[in-house]
Amino acid sequence: MKLILTAAVDNLGAPGEIVEVKDGYGRNYLLPRGLAIVATRGAEKQIQGIQRAQEARAVRDLDHAKELRTQLDQLTGVAVKVATSDEGKLFGSVKAADIADAIVAANGPALDKRIIDLPKGLVKKTGNYQVKVQLHPEVEAKVNFAVEGK
Repeated sequence: MKLILTAAVDNLGAPGEIVEVKDGYGRNYLLPRGLAIVATRGAEKQIQGIQRAQEARAVRDLDHAKELRTQLDQLTGVAVKVATSDEGKLFGSVKAADIADAIVAANGPALDKRIIDLPKGLVKKTGNYQVKVQLHPEVEAKVNFAVEGK
C-alpha cells in the first residue's frame, strides 16, 4: 500500500514522505490514527505545495539562524490586535500563529509558529510582552510585541 505520511512515524519516515507499507499496517494503524493518507496524484501535488511552504519558513543552518536573530532584534512595531473588554481584558487568546503573522506584518521574516515559545497564560491583558523564538538549537531570539484592542 502506497501512503503519504502526515506525521513523523518512528522507523518509517517524516511528514510528506511517500512510503510503501503492508496493507494491514496502513489500513489498521496509520490511516485510522491520521498518520498517513492514501497516495494519489492530487495528494502528492498537495504535499509538494506544503513542503515548499515549509522550506520557505524553515531555518536552514546556524548562519541563517543568526541572521534571523539580528532581524528579529531590530524589529519594532510588532502588534497583535485582539477583541478586548473596556478594562483591557482579552475576549480570546493570543496564539503563536498570531505572533508569527504580526512579525510578518511588521516587515519581519516569516517564521513557523512552532518555534515561537508562548507560555500558556502569558497574555491575559493588553500591554507589552516578550516571547522566545528557538531558531536553532544554539540560537534563540526574543521578540517584543504589543497586544492591542480592536
